[in-house]
Amino acid sequence: MKNLKLWIILGVIVLFVFILYGSIKGTYNGMVSLNEDVSTSWSQVVTDYQRRMDLIPNLVNTVKGYADFEQKTLVDVIQARANATSVNLNVDKMDATTMQKIEETQGALTSSLSRLLVTVEKYPDLKANQNFRDLQAQLEGTENRIANARRKFNETTRAYNVYIKSFPKNIYANIFGFDQKPYFEASAGAEKVPEVNFNQPIKK
Repeated sequence: MKNLKLWIILGVIVLFVFILYGSIKGTYNGMVSLNEDVSTSWSQVVTDYQRRMDLIPNLVNTVKGYADFEQKTLVDVIQARANATSVNLNVDKMDATTMQKIEETQGALTSSLSRLLVTVEKYPDLKANQNFRDLQAQLEGTENRIANARRKFNETTRAYNVYIKSFPKNIYANIFGFDQKPYFEASAGAEKVPEVNFNQPIKK
């Protein structure tokens, strides 16, 4: 009888260990998968940011060919690009402070580009320049891609954060070092470059 009880106890212990192992394994793999989703969506954000960075030198070179163009507007764009480029975009080292810095520098770059495009309204020859028109269209398309990539990143980040904060997954997350990730919190519409109507008459 004692041997039977011992075997029952051992069986319960083994069963408990298997259940615990399965729970930990499933939770850990789930966190890894969601973390990879966040990394993948962030990579797309970085790719679209880089595409915008790559377009700016060509845009600046096209605009500065017009001798009377407002130099301060160009300097602001160049400086804003330099500031945005200096921020670390490594998702593995992302925290709320870094995310805020990214939003500030990228927002400043967007604003400087917006001012440049509005200023171009004063220069009909530049507006008619095919190279400028192509670059402006590419910038608008890139801004749309950035907005979509940021939205996707927030969606995947939310799924990850909800998963690691729910009980008992939060216990495993603390054990294995899965930390909460920050979101983009830019104001609505801040990422949009204003459309410039090339057929619009110049205001005197």
